[in-house]
Amino acid sequence: MTEIHEKAAVLRALHVPGDPVVLPNAWDAASARAVEAAGFPAVATGSESVAAALGYEDGHDTPVDEMFAAVARITRVVAVPVTADVERGYGLKPAELVERLAAAGAVGCNLEDSDPATGSMIDATEQADFLAAVRAAAAEAGIGLVINARVDTFIHGAGTPGERLAEAIDRGRRYLAAGADCAYPILASDPETIGALAREIGGPINVLMRPGVPAIRDLAALGVARVSFGPGVHRATQAFTARMLDTISRGEDPFPSA
Repeated sequence: MTEIHEKAAVLRALHVPGDPVVLPNAWDAASARAVEAAGFPAVATGSESVAAALGYEDGHDTPVDEMFAAVARITRVVAVPVTADVERGYGLKPAELVERLAAAGAVGCNLEDSDPATGSMIDATEQADFLAAVRAAAAEAGIGLVINARVDTFIHGAGTPGERLAEAIDRGRRYLAAGADCAYPILASDPETIGALAREIGGPINVLMRPGVPAIRDLAALGVARVSFGPGVHRATQAFTARMLDTISRGEDPFPSA
């Protein structure tokens, strides 16, 4: 547990507004090794990518044992801290969720605030209570778990863009107050929105890097503390693989000239 606690402290310290930790999400041991070899200080998993690599769909479709086994394979091959995207916890009670994360060697986790089955938003108070229970379970176990609280307002929220922003700010504040280390308003994309989230939530925020999102240096200037890529790297890898296989199927040389 000492090593897990120390790695959690390292991961938590990387969340600096204005100097964000950058996490190109991995999906298996090989991709995690590549992330570490490229010099990134931590490895994050992405639930969609891990699910796809295991033959499942995202959204709690992956059996919990398989998901945590995949996380354990990643932590086994890298020395840097690993944070795992565990969706909404796969129905595990907070104490069991913390236990399973620790057993897999993960020192952080993503937890989202919408129902994977229906897409409906979980009541903000209920989600804050859940996050507080996870934090309490981690404290009881002596684990400094780094909790990245996903805010799904920009995916599943209702109302005008301004109303969604206001709800995202409110939820982010509640989640940090409940013990989360970072708020993750996923799909926030324009500079004005991201800047407002960074200013108003009052703690570290995570932005998903995807087409149309400001460059990492610009996100840093906006006060972002964490930049992740979700399924982006895996999707790009699969697209490259498909193009290569198409070239092979046509009997052509799939390897670019030196």
